[in-house]
This record gives sequence, structure tokens and C-alpha cells, in this order.
Amino acid sequence: MSELDRAAWFKSRRSAHNGNCVEVAFLDAGAVAVRDSKDPSGPVLRFTAAEWDAFVGGARDGEFDRS
Repeated sequence: MSELDRAAWFKSRRSAHNGNCVEVAFLDAGAVAVRDSKDPSGPVLRFTAAEWDAFVGGARDGEFDRS
């Protein structure tokens, strides 16, 4: 059984109810995996702890705003 098979996947409480969501799983050594909730057997993006922290920090700081 792989690390991804054992992963506990979850969606944000703020996820849209239209099905356009991603799921996140925290893996060994602080890694984070992300997948499309509509396709749980599809591809998975895997991030190191530092990459995930940079992404979350950028989102909090508004780096991805479309304005």
C-alpha cells in the first residue's frame, strides 16, 4: 500500500457545493498532496512542506488575486 493509498483526504469547509473542489492530504515528512475531488483516482500533485508553506502564504497575502 502506497503513502497515497493510506492518506486521509479532506476538503476545505469553504469548498463550493458545485463539485469544483480539491482535496488535500498531509503525508509523511510534512509533504502535502492535492487532487481533484471529482477524480480521486486521477493525478495527484505532491508538494514539499516548504513548497506548501510558500503557496499557503502567497494565498493569504493575496498573491493570486485576479484584480
